[in-house]
Amino acid sequence: MTDLTAATAMEARSADRLPTDPGWWYEPKWDGFRCLAFRHGQSILLQAKSGKPLTRYFPEIVASLQALPEAHFVLDGELLIDTNGAFSFEALQMRLHPAASRIQRLARETPAVLAAFDLLQAPDGADLRALAHRKRHAALAAFVERHQSPRLSLTPGTADPSLAQTWLDEGKLEGVVAKRLDGPYAEGERAMIKVKRQRTADCVVGGFRYGKDSAWVGSLLLGLYDDAGRLNHVGFTSGLAAADKPALTARLEALAGGSGFTGEAPGGPSRWSTERSAQWTPLAPEIVVEVSFDHVSAGRFRHGTRLIRFRPDKAPAQCRMEQID
Repeated sequence: MTDLTAATAMEARSADRLPTDPGWWYEPKWDGFRCLAFRHGQSILLQAKSGKPLTRYFPEIVASLQALPEAHFVLDGELLIDTNGAFSFEALQMRLHPAASRIQRLARETPAVLAAFDLLQAPDGADLRALAHRKRHAALAAFVERHQSPRLSLTPGTADPSLAQTWLDEGKLEGVVAKRLDGPYAEGERAMIKVKRQRTADCVVGGFRYGKDSAWVGSLLLGLYDDAGRLNHVGFTSGLAAADKPALTARLEALAGGSGFTGEAPGGPSRWSTERSAQWTPLAPEIVVEVSFDHVSAGRFRHGTRLIRFRPDKAPAQCRMEQID
C-alpha cells in the first residue's frame, strides 16, 4: 500500500475564459478551505493546501470520516460552512482559534461539510493519482454515494462548457474550475484552469496610502455609503500607472484632511494588520472610481481590486453598498 501522507494538492492557473474544446470537466470554484483528507486506520489528517494541519479545527469532519467503514482513503475537496443559505468564509476563519472549547462549540453550532472533488487513494489502498480524472471521479462518486455521510458531499460537475459558462454568467459562484478528463492528479502543478467571476462597482475614494519609501500614492482606499449615510471602507485598489502617480498624488493631497470614512474605517486591529496598514490619509469624499472585483466577504472586497477608470460623471452619494450585496 502506497503511503500518500506526503501528497500535495494539485493547483490551478488563472484564465480569462473557460476552455471549450472537448475533453474538459467543469466544477464550481468554492469559497472555502482547500483540504486533503487522509485516513489510515482510525487516524485522520486534514491538511490545507499549504501543508498546514487543519485537523483540530474541524472535529465534526474528523468524527464523520472516522465513522466510515473504510480503513484507508485520501480525498481532495473543500471545507465549507453554510450559514443562512450561503457558504461563509468568515465562519471558517473563526475555527482557526487556539481554544478547543470554542472550536467544539462552533462545530456543533455551524458544522462544516467536506465537498469532495477527487479521490487519490481508494479504500483498498490503491493509488489512483496516475489514473485519468474520469476514472478517479467515477470512483469518488461511488464512494460518496455508498456512504451517505451528512458531512461529506460530492462536488457537482459537468462536461458541458455551455452549462459551465451559465454558472459563471448567473453570478452565484465565485468561479469555475476546469480539469482535463484524461488528466492524472498532478501534485503541486497548476494543471487545472480557474476562471473567476468578475463584477464592477463605483466607489468613493475615502483615503489613500503612499507607496513604500515613496512620495507618490501607492493605493486608493475605497468606500461605499450605507443606508445611514456613513461611508464604509470596503477595500483598496492599486496598480496605478507610474506616469500618473505625480499628478494623482497632488490631486489627492489637495483633498487631504477631509472626513474620510465615517463608518467602518481602514487600519483597525486584525491578525493581518501591520504598523504600516494603519498609516493612511483621509480625504474629502469627492473622487469616484470604477473597479472590478471577484469576491465580497463580510461587506468588503476579499482581494485587491483592479482600477478600471475614474468616474467624474458619478456623484459620490450614488456609490452605495447595494452594489456588493
